[in-house]
Amino acid sequence: MSECNTSQKVVSRGAAARWAKKLQAQGHRVVFTNGCFDLLHPGHVTYLEQARSQGEALIVGVNSDDSVRRLGKGGGHPVTPESDRARVLAALTCVDRVVLFDEDTPLELITSLQPDVLVKGGDYQLSEIVGREVVEARGGQVLSLQFVPGYSTTELLKRIRSEK
Repeated sequence: MSECNTSQKVVSRGAAARWAKKLQAQGHRVVFTNGCFDLLHPGHVTYLEQARSQGEALIVGVNSDDSVRRLGKGGGHPVTPESDRARVLAALTCVDRVVLFDEDTPLELITSLQPDVLVKGGDYQLSEIVGREVVEARGGQVLSLQFVPGYSTTELLKRIRSEK
C-alpha cells in the first residue's frame, strides 16, 4: 500500500508559483480559486470539482483566520482554524495545491501564481472578480461558475447552533 499524506499539498506562495510555472511550461492549464471554506460542504466540493475541470491543476487560495475576520463574516467566523481548513481542502482529490493568504483579497497571490484560469462562484459577476485583469492580461480566462443552490456555510452554522 502507498502512503497517503495530503499535508504536502499545503504549500507556500513561492512553492505554488514555482509548481504552476513548471506545469505551464509543460503545456498544462493551471486553475486558481479562493475562499474561506470555513465548513466544507457538498456545495464547495461540487464547485471545486467544476473548477478543476477547467484545467489540469487546481490551486486553492484560503483566507487566513485574520483575513476572514477582516472580511466581516461575523457569527464567530472562522469556526475552523486556517491550518485545518487548508488540510481538509488538500484531502480532496480535485485540489492539487492549497496556499494560505493573509491579505484582504487574493490579488497578490494571483499576481504571483499567474494562473491560466481564474474561477469564482456564481454569486460573483465577472466585473467583481479580483485578479480578473491580471489573468486576462496574459490571455487567461476568468469564469463565474454556477452557484450550487441549497448549501450555505452560514445556514449550516445556524442549524448547528439552533440544535444546541
